[in-house]
Amino acid sequence: MGLMRLCFTFLLASIYFFGNIVFAQNIEIKGKVVEETTKQSLAYATVALVDSTTQETITGVITAEDGTFKIETTYDQFHVQISFMGFVSKTITNFDRSRRKIDLGIISLKEDTEQLDAVLVEAEVSSSQFKLDKRVFNIGKDLSSTGASALEVLNNVPSVNVDIEGAISLRGSSGVQVLINGKPSILTDDGGALGSITADMIDRIEVITNPSAKYDAEGTSGIINIVIKKDERKGLNGAFSLNTGIPDNNSFGLSLNRRSEKFNLFTQLGLGRRVYPRESENINEDLDTGTSILSVGDDFRIEKFYNITLGTDYYINANNVITLSGNFAYEIEDQPSDINFRALDADDNLTSEWNRSENTEATNPKWQYELVYKRDFEDHEDHDLLLSATGNSFGKDLTSLFQDTTISGTDRDNTQNTRTDYSDNTYTFKLDYTKPFSEVWTMETGAQYVINDIGNDFEVQNLVNGVFETDQGLTNNFEFDQKVLGAYLIGGYEYENWGLKVGLRLEQTDLTTVLVTTNESNKQNYTNLFPSVHTSYKISDAVSLQAGYSARINRPGMRELNPFFNIRNNFNIRQGNPALMPEFTDSYELTSIFDIGKTSLNFGVFHRYTTDVIERISVFENNVNISMPENIGTNSTLGAEFNTKYSPAKWLTFNFDFNYNQFNRKGTFESTVFDFNGNQWSSKLMAKFKLPAEIDLEAVGNHRSKVKTVQGVRSANTFLDIGVRKKILKDKGVINLSIRDVFKSRFFENFITQGNSEAYSWSRRGRFIAIGFSYGFGKGEAMEYSGGKRR
Repeated sequence: MGLMRLCFTFLLASIYFFGNIVFAQNIEIKGKVVEETTKQSLAYATVALVDSTTQETITGVITAEDGTFKIETTYDQFHVQISFMGFVSKTITNFDRSRRKIDLGIISLKEDTEQLDAVLVEAEVSSSQFKLDKRVFNIGKDLSSTGASALEVLNNVPSVNVDIEGAISLRGSSGVQVLINGKPSILTDDGGALGSITADMIDRIEVITNPSAKYDAEGTSGIINIVIKKDERKGLNGAFSLNTGIPDNNSFGLSLNRRSEKFNLFTQLGLGRRVYPRESENINEDLDTGTSILSVGDDFRIEKFYNITLGTDYYINANNVITLSGNFAYEIEDQPSDINFRALDADDNLTSEWNRSENTEATNPKWQYELVYKRDFEDHEDHDLLLSATGNSFGKDLTSLFQDTTISGTDRDNTQNTRTDYSDNTYTFKLDYTKPFSEVWTMETGAQYVINDIGNDFEVQNLVNGVFETDQGLTNNFEFDQKVLGAYLIGGYEYENWGLKVGLRLEQTDLTTVLVTTNESNKQNYTNLFPSVHTSYKISDAVSLQAGYSARINRPGMRELNPFFNIRNNFNIRQGNPALMPEFTDSYELTSIFDIGKTSLNFGVFHRYTTDVIERISVFENNVNISMPENIGTNSTLGAEFNTKYSPAKWLTFNFDFNYNQFNRKGTFESTVFDFNGNQWSSKLMAKFKLPAEIDLEAVGNHRSKVKTVQGVRSANTFLDIGVRKKILKDKGVINLSIRDVFKSRFFENFITQGNSEAYSWSRRGRFIAIGFSYGFGKGEAMEYSGGKRR
């Protein structure tokens, strides 16, 4: 606790020190930026205040999604500059600077045809933006993400970590809810499926560590919202890319967009082939007998993929827009593996050795479709209504053949078949309504209904006397049916430098799981209230303070509830628990934000208290490790977070992210006490270099500390990604080279001790090298599209 008191004292001292930088009276300037021809809002336009004498920039912001902006200053000699790529910049000098509040009204920007004719590659550097209840990470063309998926992009976002198996954590904790465009998606239910979203497709990532009542209460450590790009520039815009790499990685991507007065049509295509190798090692040891089972081997995931997105926006008029979009992806998988097993006695003598080979084939069709209606009311720029209906469907038809072949010692010959028929259908219906009653008071309300219908038909067959017979003990059809109805109400107050949001969300959950073959069912029905409070105070142009509280829930999913498992390694078995209950978390945080010259930095402290914590518990029998999730006690976490960006020169930029937390675990399971204290930390350092001849270089270093777990220890990890880019063909084309995990040092290593047994597991994906070429045509930009999937 001494370190946390020191961090909190430093935070308060920093606020006091920097808060005294400026005490002059603030002037507030606001307005709305629109496109001159269509009168549509221009999101992410740059609004800068410029010193009237020196012409130097005083401060600046980017416009919100509805084109609005609000900016404050203590200067009294300035003018306003508004700019946006592809449009003629506008400077406003005619307004009353003696007023504390200046409303510039509607500001129209005209298209710059000369600039559009020379296609530019913009947004080269990703940047962070803080809002009242979230942090927005605007995605640039980061070089180390060339040919990468959403998982690699997430790994570069402050506070977020993704391990080599695709598991996502936020501030060191799992239980993260991942959304696509603000809504649940089939792609987020399976971490690997996020690989079908590629870096070039992402506009921004919103990290919400303490979500307000407006958001689904799912996710005890917070929400990550991935917002997909949708180009809306008039005319025909497009780009294509070609990528190749080692291991085998070949893909083609095409993006097209056409905008007219009434319609905006958009599409993205991708196809290719990828190979993902993995090395692994496992050791199970019985400390009573001294016997052990060792396994070492390699497995591969070989994928062919096809992906198409189609959509259109229809502008009924200036205030009403309807969007209809759909996505179809189809994957063909081949998963061969070759694992060598060795059984040792107490004196480490080899008693038997055998090989287990796997040949798995699967097809995965995926559908996603969405209908959205948005109404902007004329009485106020923030008065709007949003209705949406989304459907997601994911299927998997998988067959596997396992063959055990004895090399020496005890006869281990065995042949097994498995069949999996999996279907996952999710439907989301959502309504959001925002009503400002004045310049300072706002109400937000809405409702959401989510239906999850999942089926997993799993069969195991053993070869007996030349005939495959169904193993009834390992075969069943698991059905998962969950419905969640939510409604929320939020009151907001914002005046001058201070803002406050208070909200309450109600969610009713109805869950039924059934093992069809044995007719075993489990029903859960519960209703919960989730309050939230968020506040912010701007001390000066350089210093802001944010604080928040929210209550969260983490409902176990199908994989955690389904008791049936695959038999890929029959000495390390993972299965679910149908009786598992949800986790509940109370989350508190306090953050300070400083913007000083060439440096911006953020420092915060946070606390989370979780009940009915879900942990995987390993049980050993005859050197077989069976892990199952259980609700075990409570977890109290106290942490500190630090982020900074510094540009010492025009050609050099550093981004640094550091996260530390210490935790206190308390719990008992089957008379075993799991009380312990621990800590963990992670850090990222990104360096960007602008070299001669228009060559850019980027290096991203990551470190994750060792951390104590319920039954053991997970090892520390350090790895490096680099990327190089060269613009060609008058900036219309881009050549990229990226190397992820340069030193092949990114791995997963875990030690488990339970009673008189120990288990060790290690795995590594290895180095990935990709080279790509992108070209933009029409009014498009060169992009970096891989179209494929990274697991």
